[in-house]
Amino acid sequence: MATSTIAGTLHSRHLHCRTLLLLLPYLPIAFLLVDGGGIPTTLDGPFTPATRAFDRSLRQGSEDVPLSDPRLAPRARPPSPEQIALAASADPTSLWVSWVTGRAQVGSHLTPLDPTAVRSEVWYGERPASADTVAHPHHVARGSAEVYSQLYPYPGLLNYTSGVIHHVRLVGLRPSTRYYYRCGDSSLKGGLSDERSFVTLPAPAPDAYPRRVAVVGDLGLTGNSTSTVDHLARNDPSMILMVGDMTYANQYRTTGGRGVPCFSCSFPDAPIRESYQPRWDGWGRFMEPLASRVTMMVTEGNHEIEPQGHGGAATFASYLARFAVPSEESGSNTKFYYSFNAGGIHFIMLGAYVDYNRTGAQYSWLEKDLHKVDRRVTPWVVASWHTPWYNSYSSHYQEFECMRQEMEGLLYQHGVDIVFSGHVHAYERMNRVFNYTLDPCGPVYITIGDGGNIEKIDIDHADDPGKCPSPGDNHPEFGGVCHLNFTSGPAKGKFCWERQPEWSAFRESSFGHGILEVVNSTYALWTWHRNQDAYGEHSVGDQIYIVREPDKCLLQPRVPRRDALLQH
Repeated sequence: MATSTIAGTLHSRHLHCRTLLLLLPYLPIAFLLVDGGGIPTTLDGPFTPATRAFDRSLRQGSEDVPLSDPRLAPRARPPSPEQIALAASADPTSLWVSWVTGRAQVGSHLTPLDPTAVRSEVWYGERPASADTVAHPHHVARGSAEVYSQLYPYPGLLNYTSGVIHHVRLVGLRPSTRYYYRCGDSSLKGGLSDERSFVTLPAPAPDAYPRRVAVVGDLGLTGNSTSTVDHLARNDPSMILMVGDMTYANQYRTTGGRGVPCFSCSFPDAPIRESYQPRWDGWGRFMEPLASRVTMMVTEGNHEIEPQGHGGAATFASYLARFAVPSEESGSNTKFYYSFNAGGIHFIMLGAYVDYNRTGAQYSWLEKDLHKVDRRVTPWVVASWHTPWYNSYSSHYQEFECMRQEMEGLLYQHGVDIVFSGHVHAYERMNRVFNYTLDPCGPVYITIGDGGNIEKIDIDHADDPGKCPSPGDNHPEFGGVCHLNFTSGPAKGKFCWERQPEWSAFRESSFGHGILEVVNSTYALWTWHRNQDAYGEHSVGDQIYIVREPDKCLLQPRVPRRDALLQH
C-alpha cells in the first residue's frame, strides 16, 4: 500500500475514532460492541497475549542531556522564580503552586540560604493582569518556604544546598476555570514571575472529567526523555501523572560528565550511592514549560531514595522538599501516599518504599480512603505507585510480590479500575487480573516505565529462553522478598512462565507515554504513544477502551485472607 494511502486510512480512522469519542456518552452499548471505531474494548477480552518484538539493531537508549543545555540551564536571574510547577489539591477548589528562588550551591563549604528572607506569594485572578493591577491583584495567597541540603562526610562527594523552595496553596477556586497568576516576592525588583495561566480541574461529578491525563514514568533527562516530553506536550494534556523515578540524580557522576547506568558498578569504592543534586534543578527547569500550566502529580520511586551520612541512611530529601502534594488534605499527612479527585476520577497515589503491610499506617489510610469513595460521584478509581505487581519482563520480575500480597485484596474489594506503575523500562498492558488469575472484575494494570532514562529500555522477558531470573534475584530496595512458584495452570510448579503469561495482554520495548481520556462513567480511552513513531496524532502503539461494569462487579464483601492470595 502506498504511503499516502496508509496516511489517508489512518487519518480517516482517527477522525472516526474522534467522532465516536464525542458521541460515546449518547450511544447505546449494543452499538459500541458492534462498531467501536476499530478500537477494542476490555469487554472483548481477555486478549491473546501479544508481543511487538524489539528491533535489536536499534539503540536501547541515549545519554544524559548536559546541564549546559538551554532546557536545563538557569533562565531566570535571582530573585526571579524558576522551576515553577503546579499540583492538584484534594479537590478542584484549591491548587498548589511551587517554585525556586536563589541559586543552589555545590562544593565543600556552603552557606544555606535563609528561606525567611524572601516572600512566598502568588497573585492570581480570572483575568490577565494589566500594568496598573500588579500592585492591586484580585487575590494574593501566601505560603511557606524551605531549603534542604545533602551533606556527605566522605572526600570526593560534593555537598549541596538548594535554592529557596516555595509552596503556596490557592483556595476558593472555581472548578474548570482559567486563572492567570504570577508567583514570587512582590517586594523585590524582578521578584515576580511572568504571568502564566492554568485551568482548574473539573468538580467531582459522574459527567465531568479531565480532558486528557498524561501518564509517564522513569523519565530521567536523556535525549529519549526530551523526545517523550516533546511528544507528551504535543498531545496537550490537562494533567500529568508521574509514576516515580524522575531525575535519576542518584545515577549521575559528581564530577558532571556522563550519567552511568549503575553507580555502584562504576564506583565500587564509593561508600554510599551519591546524588548529584543539580540534576534536580535541571529537571525542574526542563519540566517548567509544561508543569507551570498543568498540574503534575508525583509519587516516589527507588531513584528518589538518596542515602547519605554514615551507614548510608536512606532519605527522600529532594522529593519531600521539592513537591507539594495533597497529603494533609487527603488525611495521609505524608507525601509518600495521598489521594485527590479530578472530576469523576478518584486518584490514589501509593508509596512502594514505605511500610505497606496490613498493620501499617499506609494500609490503614488506604482502607479509610477507599471506604470514603462515593462511586455515584467519582465512578472511576485509578491507583498508581512505582513498582508493578504484574510484570512479565526479566527486569524487576516479582520484585514487589510482598506488596501485592499485602494490598491487592483491598484494591480488588473496592473495585479499583486502573493501576499505573513504572520501574520496568518498557510498556505492558495486562488483561483484567486478580491473584494471577484472569478476572473480569480485576483492575487493568499498565506498566508505563518507559519515559526514557539513562538505564535504557528493557528488552528481555522472563519467559524468553534463558531469561527467567533466579528466585534470588530482584531484591527490592525496600521491604521483604516473597517470590513464589505458581501452583496451578500452565506455569504450575515454576517461577516463570515458559510463554507470555495469559494475564499479559500486550507488551513492547519502546520509550513513550500514555494518555487517558475518560469519556463517561463507563468508558475511558487509553492510548499509548511510542516515541519511535513520527510525532503527531497517529503515533499510537496501543489503544483500548477500558470499560467499567459496576453492575457485574459489585464491591467485594471482604478482603481475601493473605493465605488465600497465595493459591493460584
